[in-house]
Amino acid sequence: MPRNRPVAKPSPPPRARLGIEHYALLARFRYALRGFLRFSEVAAAEVGLTTRHYQALLVLRGCPADQRVSISALAEQLLIRHNSAVGLVDRLYKQGLVARDVAPNDARKVHLRLTARGTKVLERLASVHRTELRRIGPQLRALLDEISGGRTQTPR
Repeated sequence: MPRNRPVAKPSPPPRARLGIEHYALLARFRYALRGFLRFSEVAAAEVGLTTRHYQALLVLRGCPADQRVSISALAEQLLIRHNSAVGLVDRLYKQGLVARDVAPNDARKVHLRLTARGTKVLERLASVHRTELRRIGPQLRALLDEISGGRTQTPR
């Protein structure tokens, strides 16, 4: 599984001071993101999962067919510690959502994969998430355009 770049550190503050309209824009963007995250929490809870469970299932399903996901790779993708990923996988395994296969070249390693049940649950969750993203996408795009282009609008 390809490694992601490390989480970017915040850039040093710009020399120019931000006006209230910039802060309002950043607040609107944060609110829109938080709204989507809250939507995700509720959608996952409706099928008995947490958002972290959903994110783990996404990582497994998004892995190219010729690659495998180890617990270390899952931890890296989710930006969590290895021991936290072990506990997460244990819970997903107990729910019948993932399977563990011993790595053929190293018996100390396991590769993770979705079970049929895990695939079905993920398809349902991914579908509702995609629908929600289509709904809020124009708002997020507009906010990102304002932020990246330096334009601001009157706060709503």
